[in-house]
Amino acid sequence: MEHTVTTATIELRHYRHDDLPQIRQTLLDVHADAYADEMDDEFNQKFPWFVDHWGKNPGFACVIAYDQDEPVGFAYGAPAAPGREWWREHLSSPPEDPSTFSFSELMVRPKWRKTGVSEQLHTALVRPRPEAHAVLLVDPDHPKVQALYEEWGYRTIGRQQPFPDSPNFAVMLLPLGAGRDENLA
Repeated sequence: MEHTVTTATIELRHYRHDDLPQIRQTLLDVHADAYADEMDDEFNQKFPWFVDHWGKNPGFACVIAYDQDEPVGFAYGAPAAPGREWWREHLSSPPEDPSTFSFSELMVRPKWRKTGVSEQLHTALVRPRPEAHAVLLVDPDHPKVQALYEEWGYRTIGRQQPFPDSPNFAVMLLPLGAGRDENLA
């Protein structure tokens, strides 16, 4: 029997760099459930390293969705270091305001997929950002995920393989708030 989930009971909680010790295991547990069938993949096994890498950034921001007290998904990222924005090698000229939020992870446990939780997490993470742009990497072998980001306003601007064992990701860029640059939209 399929379990039906409504998002009416979803609570979004915001966390920062200093909260990582308290939320780290929650992120790992959600990842283990979300990738249960793919945990033999070496790249997926590196997820704890990614959590620690991103979490050590003083600008780290994370939103975790809860259904009652059960974590159902999360989204996190951090401001890009100036000059190291993922879009940099893909644009012929940099935007007037190059400030960028690197959207690193969006993950929802299987039971809560297709309920709107992913969009809630995305919006809660990027809407309050002061940066002019959000950038993310998405595996093009998951065209439905890439299409979802396009629905949310991202556009693909190039490809990048950040690690030898990672996919050759699509680089996607989203202008944020007042920082919208018509040349990038």
